[in-house]
Amino acid sequence: MNDYRLVLRNLFGSRSRFALTLTGITVGITALVVMMSLGGGLRAQIERQATDLGANLIVTPKGWCAYEQVKVLSGNQLPDAIPPDEVAAIEAIDGVTVLPYLTVGSAIDNEPVPVTGVRVAETVAAKRWSVAEGEIPAAGEHGVLAGAAIAESFALAPGDSLTLRGTPFTVRGVMASTGTGDDGVLFIPLDVAQEVYETSGRVSFLAVSVADLSAVDLYAQRITDAANVAVISDRQLLASVLSVVDSVGTTLTVIAAVAVLTAAFGIINTMLMATLERRREIGILKSLGSTNARVFRVFMLEAAAYGVIGGVVGLVVGTAASHIITPLIAANEFTAFVGGARVSALPPLSDMLAILIGAVAVSTASGLYPAWRAARLAPVEAISYE
Repeated sequence: MNDYRLVLRNLFGSRSRFALTLTGITVGITALVVMMSLGGGLRAQIERQATDLGANLIVTPKGWCAYEQVKVLSGNQLPDAIPPDEVAAIEAIDGVTVLPYLTVGSAIDNEPVPVTGVRVAETVAAKRWSVAEGEIPAAGEHGVLAGAAIAESFALAPGDSLTLRGTPFTVRGVMASTGTGDDGVLFIPLDVAQEVYETSGRVSFLAVSVADLSAVDLYAQRITDAANVAVISDRQLLASVLSVVDSVGTTLTVIAAVAVLTAAFGIINTMLMATLERRREIGILKSLGSTNARVFRVFMLEAAAYGVIGGVVGLVVGTAASHIITPLIAANEFTAFVGGARVSALPPLSDMLAILIGAVAVSTASGLYPAWRAARLAPVEAISYE
């Protein structure tokens, strides 16, 4: 009997043990793929959202942390902290175009929804949105421009009535899908939002475009000289948010890797048990001329087989699970900006191949000690074992 047939017979000889051991490494690989998929999806979505922001500088109140900067990209509710006189002072600077944002919230059918007050016509033009249905609400009008995803979720269409913070509004238009978090937001005229939400003219943050990109730092200094605010460039904002997401992603990936290592101990246990149960078989093989090297090789092939089979099954299950699980994981305030957009981005083929090779390597390493134990058995000792 050749080595490969012997390995297959031994693997499937105890189906329950084989299934349990295989499940361990499959679960670990599945978790690793899902976590990497979530991290890749969030990273891609953040970069897309930052690009869609259409600003060179972001003006925020002083003291905001990275978590609050995430909300700049998400459209989630932020404090109305920049007063109108500071907005006016920034708008008076030559060479800048300012888009104020007031991010608030409301509810539809008792479900929370993000609401953002903007200068609608200017924002649509700056972000190059297109209106799929209806029209853009005018300044001073109690009208709503609904993102594509939120319109679909609540079956909103032009002419429908909404109540936001106890005030009646009419849906005036529905945007075409942008593929960003803006798809999940209700946009209303800034002056109306300030009135309804009683902010006394304050806004949450400002998106500023500059006329001369080579002088971004100079414009940032002019803004901080003109108003008591903090200024961050679009690249700095992106780097700050990505650093938070990467830290979370790394932690999740480490947890998944621990699951793979835990499965390795299951393989060690299985192989050691196989060594004890098959001592007589090992003795017979040796008495028929099999060398220590062959016995060692058979046990190593068995260990590697767990990695190959478990790795392949884990990649397949992980790929399928990432489309189901990652949206559930992402359904929280920190990752709310992915609403209405793709949240899973499968790892590239090179990473998938690396995961498979890693699974085989871990499984093979797990079989080293049991294979060494099996190869050391003396034929007489093995045959006489009961």
